[in-house]
Amino acid sequence: MNGGARWGFYGRSLELRQIESILRRGRWFFVRVSGRRRIGRTTLIQQGLRASVPDRVLYVQIPDSAPAGVLSAVSDAMDTFGFDPTQFPRPSSLLELARTIGVLARAGVVVVLDEFQYFSRKALHEFTSYLQAVVDDLSRDAADVPGGLFVLGSLHAELVALLEDRDAPLYQRATDHIDLGHLDIASILAILRAHADASPERLLFLWNLFEGVPKFYLDCFEQGVLGEPRRVLLERMFFLSSSPLRGEADNWFLSELRGRYDVVLKYVARHPGCSHGDLVDHVRSVSTENPEQVGGYLKYLIERYGMIEKRLPIFSRPTAKKGRYYVRDNFLRSWLACLASPVSAINFRPVSELVVQADERLVDAEGFGLERLVGMLYEERSRKGMGDFPLTSRIEGYWDRRDVEIDLVALDEGARRIRFGTCKRSAEKLKADLTRFGQHVATFLREHPMYEGWTVERVAIAPAVSAELRADIEARGFIVQDLVDLTAGL
Repeated sequence: MNGGARWGFYGRSLELRQIESILRRGRWFFVRVSGRRRIGRTTLIQQGLRASVPDRVLYVQIPDSAPAGVLSAVSDAMDTFGFDPTQFPRPSSLLELARTIGVLARAGVVVVLDEFQYFSRKALHEFTSYLQAVVDDLSRDAADVPGGLFVLGSLHAELVALLEDRDAPLYQRATDHIDLGHLDIASILAILRAHADASPERLLFLWNLFEGVPKFYLDCFEQGVLGEPRRVLLERMFFLSSSPLRGEADNWFLSELRGRYDVVLKYVARHPGCSHGDLVDHVRSVSTENPEQVGGYLKYLIERYGMIEKRLPIFSRPTAKKGRYYVRDNFLRSWLACLASPVSAINFRPVSELVVQADERLVDAEGFGLERLVGMLYEERSRKGMGDFPLTSRIEGYWDRRDVEIDLVALDEGARRIRFGTCKRSAEKLKADLTRFGQHVATFLREHPMYEGWTVERVAIAPAVSAELRADIEARGFIVQDLVDLTAGL
């Protein structure tokens, strides 16, 4: 643990190389950068541009407002970045804004428009037509245009619609795409090793809560609690009047929904793996809304906002109607399932009691989080050529019968090897589960005979497993792995 270390820039080496490659071309570019809020889009661009064009950048965060608000934001940014108004007049209309971008690009300036998806709003949408004309003009003279344009967006579906829909004015105008996902586990471990500790318990706690969102780890670092006990961290980050994450979900996730879909979203967060029928029954019991609307709500939350994912039965066709639903984002799931209710009660109950309640709920949620973390670790280790299992694919989805539970099915198709995993938040529960789990594996193999003749491996996984328990489980023919094993070398 190094409490005095300064915060650095973690991960994103591939994306940085891509930005550097774009800038080295020395010609016009138009780059789309997408990713959820707080994922580090702006920081990535800052890092990528700092070494190459530190004095030739204009960054504007587009507000969700009328044209006057956007133009005011642009003018303020041009003042802040020191652009001479006699050389670069401030735009007074959306048409002039588009033309200003062209003038800046020809002068070698890199323009960055953040929250670009707001140009899909009706009041602003004409800007994309104006920008199309400017982009087409710049593209014709690409070799003689030393500047370029980055457009950043946090609502993936809306951003993509502006640039990829066939009827959109900017269709196929982007020269490059960067889709920014979560930090990988190796980068999270680097953060923990520098500023806290990389124990299995802390990794699971923080990954289940924040996943790979760098801003949340930075917030904890700045509050001095990244390495503190979990309840100290929860109280400081969520339960005090000055807590930086107390309103995060409402401000950056749920505000986009404007109060819609709450019943469906909360139920899925608190019941991961629920079915459409489960949702309909719940809506019917607690809401005056028409249960028939559930399908429409799910479609919107999946396709437009990317907040929910639908998992299909294993080996089913992609068009299968039956599915189970999960909140995609760890932070949003943890907030809705574990934190929102206790935080909302801070004016009526002792904070210490509410923190304990939230922490106990998070411990329960970490069982599901562990399954996801293990799957990602298997993929990351295999991708980096590490570990004892060169993964070629995972059988994802679920088995369409409630009496069988297998948390991990991994394939090494070259060696005709299949590995089945059971994950338990508490290592002590592994031993009691082995017989039942072995029966589940046998049922799977019996009903899916295409794996006959394959080498079958059974692995028992927990955050940390003692040497004594490990030896006991291994004596029963199981491989034992904990998060120390699965993060070794990352």
